[in-house]
Amino acid sequence: MNIIPARRTDARMIAKAVMMAVGDEICRDFAGNDHTMADVEALFTELAEMEDSQYSFLNTLVALDEEGNVAGLCIGYDGAKLHTLRERFFETAKRRLHRDMTGMDDETTPDEFYLDTLAVWPAYRGKGLGAKLLLAQTARGHAIGKPAGLLVDKTNPKAEALYRKLGFEPDGERPFAGVVMNHLMLRPSTSDQD
Repeated sequence: MNIIPARRTDARMIAKAVMMAVGDEICRDFAGNDHTMADVEALFTELAEMEDSQYSFLNTLVALDEEGNVAGLCIGYDGAKLHTLRERFFETAKRRLHRDMTGMDDETTPDEFYLDTLAVWPAYRGKGLGAKLLLAQTARGHAIGKPAGLLVDKTNPKAEALYRKLGFEPDGERPFAGVVMNHLMLRPSTSDQD
């Protein structure tokens, strides 16, 4: 597997990954009664094509298999930029889904590099790809002097076990789309800062 920065042409795969990561329930909530899951996918595809949204291809690393197919991806960005990056989400959700999402809680803080989305396609799971993607994004955060932070659903102990195995430590709870999740952090080691 080769991990590289995503390209704008990966936008549809990024959208599918975001939807996979947040889950059907939250995606259905985004769609509401007047829109479909295809509308939600179109929303996230448009955001992934942008250069200034939290789901931008510029914030994404993709893992490619031997044939060049996307096998998985990880989105991460400086938490200090959340409000600026999220403006595009608010604008696009209002235009595409007729939803005012401006009351959402912040899932990250300015003092961390936030690992927003991790997704590995089913055919590639169980091979350590998720760990490699997480560590590659974490290195981007550590390069700017920030610990990496992420949220994990309390009902997903398998994912939390992976994160803890990689060195992430519990750091309280945070809400995401109305669901309280566990917040984990991976701080740079002293050797990372040399």
